[in-house]
Amino acid sequence: MSALFLYTLFYFLISICIIYPPTEFVSAGLTVKDIFANWLGSENEFFVEYHIRRSVATLLLHSVLPLGYVLGLLYFNHIDAEKLLLADGNYLGPFIVLCLVIVPLHTLTKIFEWSAHNWATHPIMQNLSLYSMFFNNNIPCVAKSINTEYRRIDKIAIVTNSITRVVVTDNWIIKITPYKLQVAYQSDAILTVTKSDIHTTSRDEVQFINIQVKSMRAMIQGFDIRLNVLDFKDLQDKVLGPIAIPHNITLYKTLIDRFIDTFKEEVNKNPFYDTAEELGQCLGCLQTLSNVKLNRLCRSSEIVGLDDCTTCFCRPMWCIDCIAKWFASKQDENAPETWLSSKCNCPLCRARFCLLDVCFVRNLND
Repeated sequence: MSALFLYTLFYFLISICIIYPPTEFVSAGLTVKDIFANWLGSENEFFVEYHIRRSVATLLLHSVLPLGYVLGLLYFNHIDAEKLLLADGNYLGPFIVLCLVIVPLHTLTKIFEWSAHNWATHPIMQNLSLYSMFFNNNIPCVAKSINTEYRRIDKIAIVTNSITRVVVTDNWIIKITPYKLQVAYQSDAILTVTKSDIHTTSRDEVQFINIQVKSMRAMIQGFDIRLNVLDFKDLQDKVLGPIAIPHNITLYKTLIDRFIDTFKEEVNKNPFYDTAEELGQCLGCLQTLSNVKLNRLCRSSEIVGLDDCTTCFCRPMWCIDCIAKWFASKQDENAPETWLSSKCNCPLCRARFCLLDVCFVRNLND
């Protein structure tokens, strides 16, 4: 095996790892955001400006990779490379080298053009300018809005692969790619699931879905989000509007989701717990009213064993989803077939209960 082939193979693999960094490169800090960290600044403080700098650094680094291959050949003085590129009468070799030099030089020229007037002509800023209509035609206010919302702790960030992330804030849906920052204003966006595919791994089946994010305005280009169906619930909870799911696409449910559905069906068979007191927000999610009460029904005897259910004196403070998730979290994850027949402790008073003790609340004042 020739040294030229080995060098080419090695450089090709390194280039692929730079363009699409594997976990090992990310862990070792061999990524654009780590190498240029001092120049890029803080993503949390200046999100838009950070990604403008990151995009140009990525573009410049990728543009010099072909030239780096040729320079590496010449640096190591490989005789085959010299014959191929610099032999007398060979005009193709110097022309190739010239083209490889022009590419990064052209990239540098574009970067200098973009940097004028505080990156006003950069593609990311041009994209943000389309949303200035929501901010009295003030483009800096668009960037400021995104920066401010990114600093909030209630945003969600979904890593779809090693080079792509999706960030959803109160008003923005943002897709981060190596060269772009694609954004959509939530009140102006329509989200639709367009595709679903299932991949079988060594342990389980994984479903991925494609979601089209489309603006109501024709002048604004939409984009697609591809994510694991396990992240769909987080996205669905954060976006303002509904995500349309066609009838021909069925979303895969996790083991927890399937258990919650079965848990609800079984609780529906239990008697209601009647109360006249006003119900508050669920302590678990703070999103819905509490609608279940742990009411000991499974045993009438007053003699209680160590593993028997006990009386819970807590007022209704949980919704059915949260109590089901709490119940599942306390079971043996390797034996899901035993979950429904198992027992759990109240999150507050630690009273022991089983599925038969979970009752929906019926408010007598309604």
